[in-house]
Amino acid sequence: MRIAVAGSIATDHLMSFEGRFAEQIIPDQIQQLSLSFLIDELDVRRGGVAANICFGMGAFGLDPVLVGAAGADFEDYRAWLDRHGVDTLSVYISELRHTARFICTTDRDQNQIASFYAGAMAEARNIELKPIADRLGGLDLVLIGADDPDAMVRHSQECRTRTIPFAADPSQQLARMDGDAVRTLIEGAAFLFGNEYEKALAEQKTGWSDAEILARVGTRVTTLGAKGARIDRRGEPSVHVPAAQVGDLVDPTGMGDAFRAGFLAAHAWGLSLERGAQVGNATAVHCLEVDGPQEYRLTAAGLLERLERSYGTEAADEVRSFL
Repeated sequence: MRIAVAGSIATDHLMSFEGRFAEQIIPDQIQQLSLSFLIDELDVRRGGVAANICFGMGAFGLDPVLVGAAGADFEDYRAWLDRHGVDTLSVYISELRHTARFICTTDRDQNQIASFYAGAMAEARNIELKPIADRLGGLDLVLIGADDPDAMVRHSQECRTRTIPFAADPSQQLARMDGDAVRTLIEGAAFLFGNEYEKALAEQKTGWSDAEILARVGTRVTTLGAKGARIDRRGEPSVHVPAAQVGDLVDPTGMGDAFRAGFLAAHAWGLSLERGAQVGNATAVHCLEVDGPQEYRLTAAGLLERLERSYGTEAADEVRSFL
């Protein structure tokens, strides 16, 4: 199964300041604030929802196709993704802007000064899916993740026009999108992903009830954090899949993306929705146990052990033949 993942490509620049921001502010300077301080640590993490999901799918050997916009500074990141089984040939390279960046400095009291540079992501609206499908001999599924909102809407419209199955996964961009855009994105999706907050926000933005949204999508997958995930389909009872067992909790960043990678892997293998959520949960906790969304190492032995411990021997045995 050929799956394309459209969405953001970004890097996170996370800095630590051992002092306190408040001590750097002199009251008579507040009207024209200028802060300068020495940073003690810098951690640069590869990220962006589309790149994170593709990284996880690559670990399953699925050859996912990354669809998004980046700058000329993307080459090192591209090499990393290529080494991890991601098809990066359809990444749009901006001639004017750098790859998106999140820059955040945290002081000893956990206060933060942060900014986000969208950069090349704003040009994702220029991407057409047809040349990508033509290059690959067709697409079986396009996941439309958080990205430039105009790009998200364009991708969903093109998928409907070209009868390409798609998954809608607006996540943090829901807050920026108006009701018309959200309705256009959701209509006709094979899958709709979101967490509990995003589920409620989607209903508020569209003006559609839960039942009305289910009438417009194939399957609604809601991640529940420590409670696992829930799968809803029209006319069928909800299926709740508890979270996988976890060891040391290190950093939740990228857990949702890892879940999607595992879920889509199981979907590509033709497994049930419940099994897909189990594989997704097991992948997510691998991410939770490390610092960074693309720092976990997924092995067949480790995944199967987690599945068996969390969901039983039958779950592990069913997945074993695909690893």
